[in-house]
Amino acid sequence: MVIRTKHITMKSIVYTVAVASLLFLSSCELIGGIFKAGVWTGIIAVAVVLGLIVWLISRGMNRD
Repeated sequence: MVIRTKHITMKSIVYTVAVASLLFLSSCELIGGIFKAGVWTGIIAVAVVLGLIVWLISRGMNRD
């Protein structure tokens, strides 16, 4: 007798979330949420890059 165990894979979790999103959210809310996340991700990325540039410039000026 072989006992098979069920493994929850990432693929099944993604499909479950996608189906739940389709059933419970309207398409406008879903797209709006995606764009909000994208905007905030972009703002944070730009802030990190600018901070890194300022840090590198200040490091270069301190060496002289």
